[in-house]
Amino acid sequence: MAPFCFYSSLKPPPFIIPFQPTLRIPTNAPAINHTSHLKPLSYRRFGALCSRSSDHPNSSSLDCIGTGIDVECVIVDEPPAPNSTKNLVEDTAQREWGPIAGDEMATGVSIDAVEGLWEWVVLISPFFFWGTTMVAMKGVIPKVGPFAVAAMRLILAGALLVGFAAAKGRRMPKGLLAWVSITLFALVDGSCFQGLLAEGLERTSVGLGSVIIDSQPFTVAILAALFFGESIGYVGAAGLVLGVIGLLLLEVPAIPVDGNSFSLWGCGEGWMLLAAQSMAIGTVMVRWVLKYSDSVMATGWHMIIGGIPLLAISVLDHDPAFAGNLDDLNPSDFAALFYTSVFGGAISYGVFFYNATRGSITKLNSLTFLTPMFASVFGYLYLGETFSNVQLFGAFVTLVAIYLVNYRSSSQ
Repeated sequence: MAPFCFYSSLKPPPFIIPFQPTLRIPTNAPAINHTSHLKPLSYRRFGALCSRSSDHPNSSSLDCIGTGIDVECVIVDEPPAPNSTKNLVEDTAQREWGPIAGDEMATGVSIDAVEGLWEWVVLISPFFFWGTTMVAMKGVIPKVGPFAVAAMRLILAGALLVGFAAAKGRRMPKGLLAWVSITLFALVDGSCFQGLLAEGLERTSVGLGSVIIDSQPFTVAILAALFFGESIGYVGAAGLVLGVIGLLLLEVPAIPVDGNSFSLWGCGEGWMLLAAQSMAIGTVMVRWVLKYSDSVMATGWHMIIGGIPLLAISVLDHDPAFAGNLDDLNPSDFAALFYTSVFGGAISYGVFFYNATRGSITKLNSLTFLTPMFASVFGYLYLGETFSNVQLFGAFVTLVAIYLVNYRSSSQ
């Protein structure tokens, strides 16, 4: 009786492999133990796992002959000549697939490079989507209205996240505390944050607003120290001081001055600063929310619930979207709204949670600065927005401060 063989392959060519104490494959790859399973690394790598029959305990070698996906192992009483089988394997492989000795190593290296590149693309994609979403919102807000844009973004993205979580078998929120926590979280991190963000975008540039929004780690560090006893440390304290200086450099030049009076709320930067505080409070509330609900479900439902008050405000405020002006929207405007909701909401949050579950929290914290960077670059390319010299220096100081505060959090 021929020994049993388990074969793993992706369309291999016909081949013959001599089996000694170890399994040999027709490449320069190192030998592996004959009791292990060789997982294919590319379409040219294949292997067979054979067990010797008790009928032939003293056989010196085994031959596995494979065609397509079938493999038959036969016992060879006399080992073949050292070079005959090797030449047969090389001739067959080269005839079917071409030279593979050097190309196999190059293929392995290229696969590793592609996988590494893809990992970084997935890691930075949420920050890219969030930064470019602000550019898309800025262009469509005058035609739709700030609160209507914020409501559409939240409700559609939330529905997609809830549907995705349900399809994956994640549990729905249950109990009074779960829904109360999600509702409060929705009002702070959904309604207030997104409403203030959209209102601020009407009055300020995308890049400047994004830097101010991303200053929320300063408030998070202070609140975490007050409510959770987390230590700020010297690095964190230095980051907070630099953050205040950077924000002053960003805010003061943009504040409109009328004679001897000035108004912080007459500029978008003030609204963005309030939005950052809402986001910071929401970040601190997450620990409480996740005690009672699944993370993805809570995120989706807080978007849906948070979008409802914004939708009501947009109707009462007669935003253009509800004043009969939708006919003025062109295909690019609808594409911007779709991008804002799907990529800037559902996909970005989904990928962010995926990265977080893979243990990439430290990397995610250190990459926070990418959001204002992408917002500034695409704001310049598509909207022609620029920083003044003072604001540019302030943005640099603020980003350094954000890094220091996040570095403190990552170290802890």
